[in-house]
Amino acid sequence: MPIPVIDLFAGPGGLGEGFSSIRNIKGEKVYKISLSIEKDASAHKTLELRSFFRQFPDGEAPEDYYKFLRQEGVSRDTLFSRYKNEAQRAQKESWHFELAENNSEEIDSRINEALQNESIWVLIGGPPCQAYSIAGRVRRRSKENPEEFEKDHRHFLYREYLRIIARHRPPIFVLENVKGILSSTIQGNRIFDQILTDLRDPLSVFPSYVSADETSYKIFSLVKESTDTQDEKFVSKDYVVKCEKYGIPQTRHRVILLGMRNDFITAIPSILKEGNYTNIEDVINDLPILRSGLSKEKDDAVLWRKRISDALDKRWVKSLKKQQGQKFYKNLISVIKNISTPLKDRGNEFIQCDAPVAKELQWWFNDPKLGGVCNHATRSHILKDIYRYIYAACFAQLRDRSPKLSEYPADLLPEHDNAKSGDFSDRFRVQIYGRPATTITSHISKDGHYYIHPDPHQGRSLTVREAARLQTFPDNYYFCGNRTQQYTQVGNAVPPLLARQVALIVNNFFSL
Repeated sequence: MPIPVIDLFAGPGGLGEGFSSIRNIKGEKVYKISLSIEKDASAHKTLELRSFFRQFPDGEAPEDYYKFLRQEGVSRDTLFSRYKNEAQRAQKESWHFELAENNSEEIDSRINEALQNESIWVLIGGPPCQAYSIAGRVRRRSKENPEEFEKDHRHFLYREYLRIIARHRPPIFVLENVKGILSSTIQGNRIFDQILTDLRDPLSVFPSYVSADETSYKIFSLVKESTDTQDEKFVSKDYVVKCEKYGIPQTRHRVILLGMRNDFITAIPSILKEGNYTNIEDVINDLPILRSGLSKEKDDAVLWRKRISDALDKRWVKSLKKQQGQKFYKNLISVIKNISTPLKDRGNEFIQCDAPVAKELQWWFNDPKLGGVCNHATRSHILKDIYRYIYAACFAQLRDRSPKLSEYPADLLPEHDNAKSGDFSDRFRVQIYGRPATTITSHISKDGHYYIHPDPHQGRSLTVREAARLQTFPDNYYFCGNRTQQYTQVGNAVPPLLARQVALIVNNFFSL
């Protein structure tokens, strides 16, 4: 039987997707997501739809599923009504619920029901990380009430994860969070040190769950080999996984803890194996070319092209010859003159096309039954931002880096106090060909300034599908909700292809 997995704070299901992808030599599923818990409604819908897809054997999802993705007259309700058994299992597996101590009894009941007395299982998940992120701390501490940051309830959501460990005693758990958790403090005390102490001895925090059975843990690093099964302590940086070292096409650095119950440890677990870097062009270059939309004015392809051409007469373009040199000036002029209306215009929730990734990654991303890509539609931008995006992408082509604000023409500087202060010198960040992308975060839902497409001819920020590919979600993984909600889900997720590598480590341990 597959090993049950309980996924807490599941988001759209990135961690669970990695675990559920593992097969043994007979082609059988090694893990089964028995219960995923997520409070956000749109993320839960994504989670539930993916659970429905997983109810079918590999390669046997019904054509109606693909018709739903292609928007060919099959609604979600119709899909679920035609495949009631699979839909009911998906709805039972994906629980729309908020994890909190005041509803722990109901949570425990659902976990017990999902585990069905199975003693070998895995707990995975990551408590919401906004309170720990460095950017989040800067924003919150800059407000009028400096104590608001320390009172943020999200600091303590890990306690519910910890409570479930204390109550249900998983043999193995995987906990993921942002790197900022390492430096986050409350009243001068480092949160991460306390979290490690708690995770090693959950009953010290929840003594009412005292048991004759073992409930203490060793916390292993996934990137530094251990020499001892019991006593070795790692330093904080040993828990940081730099995703780009493991084939993920972005420089995402996250804390991932591998916890093993002491009575379950019979050997030292392996660590992640470093491999070749995957660059941004390996996963997004063959997606359909799209144009940005025009915000705060009429938007159509002809007007978009005209608005960009109008830049040739703007003062900021004419100033570039002196500011950036003849070569840069000629390159930008050439880009503007040669921008054309893309065949797929601004894209859509589904685009029929052939959009492969690098050959060695096609087994993971591409699904020949899909016949295109989902969630590939562009945002609208104000004209000045489109100019900034084109300028930044041209700059990166020649300088192999993103320009700082001080390197923009004066007429392209944002009209706010911080534009010249130096506090936000990288307010506009273009992705660079030939290397992994920068970290995809939930901030991508706010604006596209940190996620400018590297092709200057497109003059836009990344689409949801481009962000999803950089997060290594397969193309048949559909994100529900409006575009802002889709971006948030993608930005908050764990890269499934990294989660798969973690799952393999766990599986190797189970196989000993």
